[in-house]
Amino acid sequence: MELKPYQQEVITDLARFLDCVQATKNLPDAFHDFWATHPRTPLKPFPGTAIEPYKNTVPGVPHVTIKVPTAGGKTFIASNALRTIFAAFPADRPRVVVWLVPSITILDQTLRNLRDPRHPYRQKISTHFAGRVEVYDKAALLQGSGFSASSVQEQLSLVVLSFDSLRARNKEDRKVYQENGNLQSFSTLLGPGDEDITLMRVIQALNPVVVVDESHNAESDLSVDMLKSLNPSFILDLTATPRKNSNIITFVDALALKKEHMVKLPVIVYNHNDLAEVINSALQLQRNLELQARQEQKAGGRYIRPIVLFQAQPKTADDNTTFELLKKKLIELKIPESHIRIKTAGLNELKNEDLSSPKCEVRYIITVNALKEGWDAPFAYILASLANKSSAVDVEQILGRVLRQPYVAPHTAPMLNMSYVLTASTKFIETLDKIVQGLNKAGFSSRDYKVADAATLTAKPAQTGTFTQAPLDFDQKPAANTGMDDLAAVDFSRVAPVEPVTDEAETADTTQALSGPATSTVEAIAKAALEQDAAFKKVVDESTTGNIPVLPTELQSLVKTYPIKDIFREQAQALMLPQFYWKKPSASLFDSGDGGTTVLLEKEYLLQGFQLGKADTDIRFNGISSELYRVDLDETKKEATPTFTRIDGDAKERIMAFILDPSRKDSRVKNFTRRILDQIGSMYPIADKEIERYLRRILEDFTDEQFTDFANHEYSYSRKIKLKIDQLSEEYAYQQFSNFLDQDKAIIKPAYTFPLQIAPGDTSKAITKSLYEKEGKINGFEERVINEIANLPNIAFWTRNPERKGFRINGFINHYPDFIIQTKSGKTLVVETKGDHLDAETKISLGATWAHKAGNDFRYYMVYERRAVDGAHTLDNFLNLLREI
Repeated sequence: MELKPYQQEVITDLARFLDCVQATKNLPDAFHDFWATHPRTPLKPFPGTAIEPYKNTVPGVPHVTIKVPTAGGKTFIASNALRTIFAAFPADRPRVVVWLVPSITILDQTLRNLRDPRHPYRQKISTHFAGRVEVYDKAALLQGSGFSASSVQEQLSLVVLSFDSLRARNKEDRKVYQENGNLQSFSTLLGPGDEDITLMRVIQALNPVVVVDESHNAESDLSVDMLKSLNPSFILDLTATPRKNSNIITFVDALALKKEHMVKLPVIVYNHNDLAEVINSALQLQRNLELQARQEQKAGGRYIRPIVLFQAQPKTADDNTTFELLKKKLIELKIPESHIRIKTAGLNELKNEDLSSPKCEVRYIITVNALKEGWDAPFAYILASLANKSSAVDVEQILGRVLRQPYVAPHTAPMLNMSYVLTASTKFIETLDKIVQGLNKAGFSSRDYKVADAATLTAKPAQTGTFTQAPLDFDQKPAANTGMDDLAAVDFSRVAPVEPVTDEAETADTTQALSGPATSTVEAIAKAALEQDAAFKKVVDESTTGNIPVLPTELQSLVKTYPIKDIFREQAQALMLPQFYWKKPSASLFDSGDGGTTVLLEKEYLLQGFQLGKADTDIRFNGISSELYRVDLDETKKEATPTFTRIDGDAKERIMAFILDPSRKDSRVKNFTRRILDQIGSMYPIADKEIERYLRRILEDFTDEQFTDFANHEYSYSRKIKLKIDQLSEEYAYQQFSNFLDQDKAIIKPAYTFPLQIAPGDTSKAITKSLYEKEGKINGFEERVINEIANLPNIAFWTRNPERKGFRINGFINHYPDFIIQTKSGKTLVVETKGDHLDAETKISLGATWAHKAGNDFRYYMVYERRAVDGAHTLDNFLNLLREI
C-alpha cells in the first residue's frame, strides 16, 4: 500500500517544515518561513486566519498539526511520517514514539493494526525501520516485557496509550507514576540521583516523538500539561478539525479524497413526510444498492453488502425498548434476525463482528450515536434517522461513519459511490445545519452534501419522477411525547415487506426490483442522486486547473489572486498545451470511471520494472570531506530549540564505537544500511526494499578502513549514493520514455489550460503584455530576458510559469519551463532561461522531444546569456530568431 498523492504531499510538507526548523533554529520563524515560501500556497501567518502565527504551547518543542478529513488515512500518513521525523535527529538516539489516542475503542484498534504484520500501517513502519519494531501497551511497559534500555537502542518502540491512562484518575493509571522494579535496566539512562524509577520518568528520559490521534480531544490545559510532562522531542497532531491553538502545516481538501476514491461523496439528503416513509426508503434503497453491488461483483468487482444505520431515539439514555421495538418490526417485515444488530452504550451486538466479511449477514444496525470515531464500516451507506418529526435531526455524531469508500476504488454503479441520509423533519433547514456540522466534524464542508428533493426547502409539492411529495407542515407544534411514542405510532402497514436478496433476485433487472407504489420514493431518490453525482463529479474533475489542484477551502480566502487580463482572456482560454500521456495496458473494470485508456504520463510509470537492487554499484567516494552533524538542543538559546551542532570528541567516538564494534561485525552492513536509508529517505516510486538491496551490495564489499571512513563522513557518502540512484533511475526512465514513444505507448495530446487566476505569493514588477494582472517573482537574468521578449512587436502575451505547480513537460523528468509566450501569429513558445554556469542537457533533450511531438504551433527554447550549448541559444541569437516568428 503506497501513499496517495495528497498523502505524499502531507509528508512533503512535514519535511519542508523540518528543513525550515534546521535553517532558522527558531520555531516561530520556521513556521512563518514554511508558509511564506510554500511552493503551492505562499501565505504569511496572520491572527484571525486559518494560518495563525506559531503557538509555542510546549516551549521549544516542534508541535504541528496535519488536517485530514475522516477517511483520509491519518493513521497511514502518521505511519509514514515517523521516518521523516526521526531523520531530523541523530541516528543513534533511542527511537521511541508515544502514540496517544482518545478512547479505549481507538486504543484497541490502533494496537491491533500496529501489531498485525499484515496490516499496511505495520508493513510500512517495518519497511522504514528495517523490521526492528516493537509495539507496547501500558501493561507491557509496566511489566518491562521486552522493554529495556538495550531494546530501545536497537529498534523503534511504539508505545500506544490513551489520554486517560496518563491522567492518574484511578489506581491503575497511577502505576505509571509509581516506582517500578521491572524497569531497573533504565537506571543508567536516568543517571545518578534518580532513585525512584517510574515508567513516566523513563518515558521522559527517552525524549519521545509524540503522535496525538484525534488531537482536537487533547486541547485542554490539562491535556497540554500532559504533553509537556512527556518531555517530547516532537509532537505531531492528527485531526480533521484542528482547534485554534494548532500549528497547521498541511490542509487536505475533501475533493482530494473524492478524487482518490477514499470517500462516498456527495452525501444525498432526502426528507420524507413521516417515519414510515423513512423506514420504507431505507429498506428499499438498501435492497437496490445490494442488487447493484451483486451485479458488479458478478462482473468482476469486489464484494459489497450495503448497510443501513437506523438512528433511533430513546426516551432516555438507558432506554432500550425503542431499539427492541424497531428490531421486532423489521423482523415482521420479513427481514431475518441475523441481518439486524443493535449497538448502543448499554448493548453491543456488533462485538467481534467483521462487517466486511462475506460470511457476515448484517445489513441493519440500530443505534443512537454510539458509532463515533474509531468505528469503521465502509459498507455503511445509509443513515436513516427516526428522530421526532418536529425535531432537527441530530446526525452530526455518526455521519462520518457512512463516508468511507469500500476498497478505496470507484464502483461502476454510480449509486455505490455516494452515501445517503434519510430524514422526516419539519425542521429540515435545521436538520441541514446539523448535517453540515457533521460534515465539518469529519473535515468536510457544506458543498459535500446535496438535497435530493429541493421541494422540502420551499414546502411546496414537487414532481420528481413518479413521486409527488406532499406539502410539509412547517408550523406543526412539537409532539407532546418524544422517543418511543413516535416510533410506536408508525403505521408499519405502509412499509413494504422486503425479500432478502437471493441469487435469483440478483439476476433480475434492478429497475424491475424497484417497481411498485411502495418504492416510488426510492426511484425519486435514485434519479436525483444520479443527477447530483454527475454534477459533483464535474466539480471534482474541475478541482484541478491545468492539472494543478485547487487550494483547500480553508485557504482560498487567504490567498491574494490575480486574474487573466480581460484583453487576453478569450485567446488564453482557447489555448491548450500538449502533454505526454501513457496508454494503459488492458485497463481493468475499475481503472477508469470514463472508460478512458490513457493517463497523464508520470515517472512512476516509466520506472515500472526498474530493478535498482541489480544495478551497477560503481560509485567514486574519493575526495569526500565533510563533518558529521546532528540535531540537538542548543542550550545557548533563551529557549531550547532544535538545531545542528557538531558531533565530535567523546560523543562521536561513542557513536562510531557502537557501529564499528568488532563484536557487531556480522551486523555492520545491516546497521549502516539502516542509517543510510534514514538519511536518503523515500525515493518513491522506487521501493524501499530495492534501495535496501542496493545499499547492501555496496556495503558488502567495503573493507574495515572503508567502513571507518564511511562512519566519519556518512552524510557525504549517503549523498553520493542518492545521486547515483537518481542517475540510475533517470537513465532507466529515459530509455523507457524513448521506448514508449517508439512503441506508441506514450502519446501527446492537448492537456494544460491556463488557470483563470493565480496566487503566486511574491510578485514581479510590472512588465508589458503579462497574461495576468500580476506575475510571479522573477530573478535578474529571467527579468532581463522576458523584458526584451515582451517589448517585441510580434508578441501577444507572456506568463511566468510557476515551478512545481504550473505547466510541466512530463517525461523522464518533470520540467517546468520559466515562461510561456504567445506570438501574434499563433505560435506558443515555451522558454527556459539558464545561467551560463549551469548544465541542462536533460531539459534540452526533453524539450526538443516535446516540441517535435507537439506540432508546428509549439516551440521549445533553452536560453543562456552567452554560453554556447548544443540545442540551446544565446540570448542575442534567440531574440533575433524570435523577431521573425
